[in-house]
Amino acid sequence: MRIEYLSDDMRTIRLVAGWLHAEFGHRGRGSTLETRVQRIRKRAQRQTIPLAFIARENGSIVGTASLVAHDMEARLDLTPWLASVYVLPGYRKRGIGSALCRRVAQEARGLGFGRIYLITYDKEEFYRGLGWKEIQRTEYHRDKVTVMASV
Repeated sequence: MRIEYLSDDMRTIRLVAGWLHAEFGHRGRGSTLETRVQRIRKRAQRQTIPLAFIARENGSIVGTASLVAHDMEARLDLTPWLASVYVLPGYRKRGIGSALCRRVAQEARGLGFGRIYLITYDKEEFYRGLGWKEIQRTEYHRDKVTVMASV
């Protein structure tokens, strides 16, 4: 498995946006596939925020994760954020999501950030297993969420 910058393969933007829209679109508050494509296209850069990574296994793209300035309008005081972590269902439980999260955290440290944040609806245990700590439980756009910080 290899992790690469999304910017190294711009042809994957629509594929990645499609995955994220299918998985998270119902939480997008009016987001369309095209607006998601535009948002992901902005992450196709290196060593700056926002950026995105893709994971490849045997040449196939199997996952993604991003580093963004903000991922929750109610917490603009926190920055940057791990966002849009997604692994294709047939490739889950193989360490790909963990590797993507570690790569995003490494990138954030390289950019001078000692701590990063995330919002999760239901994956607290996954992130706790990676060493993340809960800093807030709240309601966000009518959903119960947990805000977590890397340590």
